[in-house]
Amino acid sequence: MIKFGTDGWRGVMAADFTFANVALVAGAVADFVSAHNLAGRGVVVGYDNRFLSDRFADTMAEVLTGRGVRVFLGQKALPTPVVAFAVQHLRAGGAVVLTASHNPPEYNGIKFIPEYAGPALPEITDEIEEYILRRQRSGTIPAGGASGPGRELTDPSREYAEHILGLIDTETIGQAGMRVVVDPLYGAGIGYLEEMLSGLGVRVSSLHNHRDPLFGGALPDPGAANLGALRDTVLREGAHLGLGLDGDADRLGVIDADGTYISPNQFLALVYAHLLTARGWSGPVARTVATTHLVDRIAAGCGQEVVETPVGFKYIGRALMERGCIVGGEESGGLSIRGHVPEKDGILAGMLAVEMVAAHGKSLKTLLEEVGDKYGRLYSERVDVRTGADKKPRILENLRGLEPGRLAGQPVAGRFTLDGTKLVLEDGAWVLVRASGTEPVFRIYTEAGSPTQSERIRNAVRLLADL
Repeated sequence: MIKFGTDGWRGVMAADFTFANVALVAGAVADFVSAHNLAGRGVVVGYDNRFLSDRFADTMAEVLTGRGVRVFLGQKALPTPVVAFAVQHLRAGGAVVLTASHNPPEYNGIKFIPEYAGPALPEITDEIEEYILRRQRSGTIPAGGASGPGRELTDPSREYAEHILGLIDTETIGQAGMRVVVDPLYGAGIGYLEEMLSGLGVRVSSLHNHRDPLFGGALPDPGAANLGALRDTVLREGAHLGLGLDGDADRLGVIDADGTYISPNQFLALVYAHLLTARGWSGPVARTVATTHLVDRIAAGCGQEVVETPVGFKYIGRALMERGCIVGGEESGGLSIRGHVPEKDGILAGMLAVEMVAAHGKSLKTLLEEVGDKYGRLYSERVDVRTGADKKPRILENLRGLEPGRLAGQPVAGRFTLDGTKLVLEDGAWVLVRASGTEPVFRIYTEAGSPTQSERIRNAVRLLADL
């Protein structure tokens, strides 16, 4: 079954992700844009550096044009945020990206980006899934064939770079004399940060800056575990920063000058504080239920609001569009700001990291310590717990009834069920338990004043939920 999850549909190539299934999704996308009178505006088709992604993109384009939908096909591999920007730049009716983001190399996937240039909301993907089911039931599964009219090649990279530079304090960066190492992890983000930063006078070196569909035998995921080479290079070269991108460049990983990994939770808090203070912006911040409450403390200290959303950047994007948020982010690394497309963008985030160091003349670690001195320090952690499929319904029932008066020795100040079950304690520490939609896995997020307290809270909630 083809299901669009938190960030698109993904599957193992040759098993689930096949040319026939890509054609099936393409037919459903054509149904969707036609039903909403968007076919004439066209659909941007982008793809990443994975094995056969360009061929899958060709199939997508062939089916769309065969259905009378105008297509803008990427001339080369394009990052997801660049494709989202192209929707806005070309005033297209939407976009499809052939990518499995940070998944292992045997996976590929499809993301649909609607006309508002951000991740598709559930009502949109539900409609596309319904078109897929109708085609399966009727047997009208399209096949790739000769291209129809209205297909043209596009490369919005230059216009995208100009847009990003317009969002960044380029003058401050140009005067800072910085050295930066970039690791695109063999992905679609190769060249973007390198060229923009070099053009501003930053001394840039790069790693893993060529296409490798096997990603060097590792995951194209810019988490701490996959950025060892970047860390070593930052230390060896005495660089101010190391910037890592995932496979489709919509997420960022940051290594500070001393080799410290700056987590996405920490980075979002730094960006929000920077926008409010150094830039003098004013406005709320959007975060998911699983993301740090340090941004809440910063917002409260500056008289601003917090918009809490379910997990998934599509909800952050909606908050950026509709709630006037100046920045939105999630604990998994997605981030965007006011004035940009409502899609997570690792390239933009990387440029903001450089701007912060240049503007303050301090390392990110030092800036984080200053934020901690002012607002308090929080320790965030996520642990995944796998259970038997037969146990999952019982655990879900336990969580629905989970309303303890105290947890880990503290009164429970609030219980929230926006996405999963979240308990907030009297001192501001919290725990969130969410079930995976596709596996017998429960994700437990905790945030507290120390690792020890975080562990106590996690153990207590596991005991109560029998998890």
